[in-house]
Amino acid sequence: MSSAVSANRLELLQVADAVAREKLIDKELVLEAMEEAIQKAARSRYGAEHDIRTIIDRQNGDIKLFRVTTVVEEIENETAELLLADAQKAYPELNLEVGSELREELPPMDFGRIAAQTAKQVITQKVRDAERERQYEEYKDRANEITNGIVKRVEYGNVIVDLGRAEAIIRRDEGIPRENLRTGDRVRAFIFDVRSEPRGPQIFLSRSRPEFMSALFAQEVPEIYDGVIDIRSVARDPGSRAKIAVTSSDPGIDPVGACVGMRGSRVQAVVNELQGEKIDIIQWSPDAATFIVNALAPAEVQKVVLDEDNARIEVVVPDDQLSLAIGRRGQNVRLASQLTGWTIDILTEAEESERRQAEFIERSTMFTESLDVEETIGQLLVAEGFTRLEEVAFVPLDEIAMIEGFDEEIAEELQARAVAALAQRDAQFDEERRGLGVEDDVAAIDGLSPEMLVVLGNAGIKTLDDLGDLASDELNDPEEGILRQYELTEDEANAVIMAARAHWFEDEEGDAPAAAEADAPAEAETE
Repeated sequence: MSSAVSANRLELLQVADAVAREKLIDKELVLEAMEEAIQKAARSRYGAEHDIRTIIDRQNGDIKLFRVTTVVEEIENETAELLLADAQKAYPELNLEVGSELREELPPMDFGRIAAQTAKQVITQKVRDAERERQYEEYKDRANEITNGIVKRVEYGNVIVDLGRAEAIIRRDEGIPRENLRTGDRVRAFIFDVRSEPRGPQIFLSRSRPEFMSALFAQEVPEIYDGVIDIRSVARDPGSRAKIAVTSSDPGIDPVGACVGMRGSRVQAVVNELQGEKIDIIQWSPDAATFIVNALAPAEVQKVVLDEDNARIEVVVPDDQLSLAIGRRGQNVRLASQLTGWTIDILTEAEESERRQAEFIERSTMFTESLDVEETIGQLLVAEGFTRLEEVAFVPLDEIAMIEGFDEEIAEELQARAVAALAQRDAQFDEERRGLGVEDDVAAIDGLSPEMLVVLGNAGIKTLDDLGDLASDELNDPEEGILRQYELTEDEANAVIMAARAHWFEDEEGDAPAAAEADAPAEAETE
């Protein structure tokens, strides 16, 4: 670059042209950088207080230096500024006003070593800044694309990739485990983020993200690229196994078969790129149960029980299919859960039977003791689907009377006993919540049963303010909510909390009249 500063005129333009081509930036930017560099060198020669300007002729490479004096109303820099009155007196032929510039051409100068070095640094920095800006502008809109590059170096597990016109990085956690990339290797990766930072644009690549697999399939399967087949979700254990759910908008096209390809050619191309990662291609279904059963392939499923409120599903598999459904280290069920967005609990037929039997005994015993009836009646109620005393107490009478062996008289007696049992239970809970110090104002809130009040008291929620300070998820969160076992909806939880807060607003409304009444005697005394 220093030779560029002292070069002859044509060489200057040639150097600018060569740098622009090499760095893939505008030649004008290089010439502007040269002008700024020469200005800086000239100021170091003439003095920093001078306003030195440089112009490089774009046609012949002539360098012209000017010392500029600005016309002002009040002088701050005597060297570079001139009062308007003095300027008009000295140059009456010019129509000068505040802001006008007087240019004095300076003789060409031979830059010394230090000045040339300074100019070189300025040009280098300017060119580097322009190159970074060009890289950012080129790649900022290429996020979510696949790119190819060559491994430039590996630093502490992070792979620096030369993309030809920029550098990018695959961080250790974005690479495929146990994949050993070396300097000079060709690599394909997914651009997931491009950031403009002071040290230059940072292009972040990934080979482990689900989006990389989706993009690879889009390259290999024309139907995906054309939008006929849609990738609904992807779950990956990078380098080991993956599941991908696909669906087709054309009933005549099998999405799974299209992604597999003739003799597995399409899926094998993706597998090879992902270092042998096994891929299960699954038919997506709008029916959650069907989709989850498909996602657990290759395991066979006997039965499913959905809990839609909590996005949880219980899956029953044959005893000999349990290890296949769970997979090595839980991999199969974990990927199926990620793919579907549902929490999956897997039981064998034997475990499910044992649990159902335990639930049957527990519920029939509860009915036998609470209603003071024979064990057979308790078992009949459970067998008909009754699970709680409230159901027996408040269902239409004929639902109980129609049970085999029952009649209307028995149904009426059972309902009466259920109502009495509930009243006795609620009285016990009421006594317990008073013992815990839960205030009557809290007990008066609609939507809170005596049993819930005991649970709140045990959690330290005893006053309206205690309850009003909670957020709805602190009550009904499926994992940690205080009242999670009662499965309150969002609206129900909010209604309870707002009822607890109601007295706050009543207090605010009452403050203004109270304050006015308090002020009145004071005004009277003043008078």
